[in-house]
Amino acid sequence: MAPNTVHRQADALYESILALTTLEDCKQFFHDLCSPSELRAMEQRFEVACLLQAGTSYMEILEKTGASSATVSRVNRALQYGQGALQSMVQRRAEEE
Repeated sequence: MAPNTVHRQADALYESILALTTLEDCKQFFHDLCSPSELRAMEQRFEVACLLQAGTSYMEILEKTGASSATVSRVNRALQYGQGALQSMVQRRAEEE
């Protein structure tokens, strides 16, 4: 597949996500698109990110989430050196709570 085709398909996916208007629409979309294990992995990573941002220790995160230490490290790297979107979303969620 040509790179431009892949880019257009990725953009179409992200634009579709942006078009979701309700929590229920979002849940249904991701349940249709992802396997249960893929969903759980994303949910777990977001939970880990929230706990890391709150200053929770690695050991406590491992106990609370069941995530592996590799997952916690990967999420921590994303928070520290990623594009900034995950960190921004975690901060936004913390402010809303």
